[in-house]
Amino acid sequence: MKSKASSPAKVILFGEHFVVYGVKAILCAINKRITVTAETIKENKISIKSNIGNLELEPNKENLEIDSPLKPFYYLANKLIKNQNTGIRIKVESDIPLGVGLGSSSACCVAGAAAISRLFKKTSKEEILELAIEAEKTIFENTSGADCTVCTYGGIMEYDKKNGFNKIGSEPNFHLVIANSKIEHSTKLIVENVKQFKEKNEEKFSTLCDKESKLIEDILELLKNNNIVEIGQRINENQEYLETIGVSNEKLRMMIKIGQDKSFGAKITGAGGGGCIFALTNESNLEQTMNQFKNENYDCFSVKIDFKGLDTF
Repeated sequence: MKSKASSPAKVILFGEHFVVYGVKAILCAINKRITVTAETIKENKISIKSNIGNLELEPNKENLEIDSPLKPFYYLANKLIKNQNTGIRIKVESDIPLGVGLGSSSACCVAGAAAISRLFKKTSKEEILELAIEAEKTIFENTSGADCTVCTYGGIMEYDKKNGFNKIGSEPNFHLVIANSKIEHSTKLIVENVKQFKEKNEEKFSTLCDKESKLIEDILELLKNNNIVEIGQRINENQEYLETIGVSNEKLRMMIKIGQDKSFGAKITGAGGGGCIFALTNESNLEQTMNQFKNENYDCFSVKIDFKGLDTF
């Protein structure tokens, strides 16, 4: 028995860091994907092969015993073969850059949950999402579930801590140029630094949260009309807020300046401190923006919003 599933990566468009303090975030799925193939085998083992390494273990190991980025796959396989007289072989194929804030781990959890669970029964997207969030918690204990949700359903979503997720019906037609700083960073450390900034600058941080909330309400309207020029202006504005809370650095600022030169707007996506930035473009300035980064020897690629989400076949 064999099962296959594919899930998209994601980009945080607006609201990173401020979302921790009750402001909405807007995120979207992008058309870079992870594909997971799962099959039952006679041997009593869980075997995982991927481009970041391999893992082969007998079932019923404790999560704490496993020191591997492939732990979510083991967790899923181990959970789902309970009371099944079988082992599982898993193959992971990815075109998502790892560790740069594009949701590769969430996409892995969603595609893995779908491929493995459907070896045994026809699971719904809701059931797959629940499994995926469980699996992601083996590596990110305090995950909000936002990334897994957008990787499951695709499109654009708003998320806040109080009300959860809401899929946005708009289907804007724009491209994002993603450029990778190749600076390693710790999301946990950067989040802690932002917390310290807030505690030392309560009034200033509160004002920034109010400004970010207003910006995101504006964006929700602009997305309905695909108003790319004004969306780009809000992207630049959001970047200024991220600069203020200290999650940027000289290299990221240089990259953003390069991106802003030809695009409608550019900003950090994710935690900051490293990882990726994106620039908002359409057909009129996509090639010029890509060339700006390539001329400065930055790795970059273009993506569009993925409206399909999880795919099983």
